[in-house]
Amino acid sequence: MNPADIAASGLTPPAVEVSLLGMFWSAHLVVKLVMAGLLLASVWCWAIIINKMLLFAKTDRAMAKFEEVFWSGSSLDELYATLTSRPASGLAALFVAAMREWRRSVKTTSSSFMGLQARIEKVLDVSIAREVEKLESSLLVLATVASSGPFIGLFGTVWGIMTAFRSIAVSRNTSLAVVAPGIAEALLTTAIGLFAAIPALIAYNKLQGDVAKKQARLEGFADEFSAILSRQIDQRGIQDKAA
Repeated sequence: MNPADIAASGLTPPAVEVSLLGMFWSAHLVVKLVMAGLLLASVWCWAIIINKMLLFAKTDRAMAKFEEVFWSGSSLDELYATLTSRPASGLAALFVAAMREWRRSVKTTSSSFMGLQARIEKVLDVSIAREVEKLESSLLVLATVASSGPFIGLFGTVWGIMTAFRSIAVSRNTSLAVVAPGIAEALLTTAIGLFAAIPALIAYNKLQGDVAKKQARLEGFADEFSAILSRQIDQRGIQDKAA
């Protein structure tokens, strides 16, 4: 029963349980919906955070392993044949995309080498954009919760304050027994909003920084690999002229 209804009936307000669960069950339906929505959003954010942490750790290990193999001096064709037999991601995806374009041009006439460098760079740019998009997926949810969580909690706060003032107006009594339940609901809703928003904001900034580092790593490898293929293109061009 709401405080306003209790006051209107003239009954003595019952003792209100001060535990978090007790305040939740005694809250108004609108405030309950706000609290439940914020708690679900918080759980969703933590699921995204844990998933991204695992994904980024896996990506770092895959990048380190690929760079170790790539710079070991093994044949590019052998490495390409090995990587094409399974799904590739990260640096391996860039390597496979560039090598695929390279091999297509090698199989055609030599005139295709005129624009090969530009095509390889374009393929690398597209591959980098795809990998960054994978890394950034679901981060928008964290940004949304971080920005809107406090405002949603504020809505519940305002509603709780409105309930408290309605109780005062109906009962014409300013005792804590009438006012306290609505104030408690308001403060609890604010706390839940901050509980959802603060971790989401911290995680979003941290994960965005990690994405930027990985993007820089991808772009660095793309520049190095593009330079390697460029030298091979120049060598083939010299050989074609000599022939």
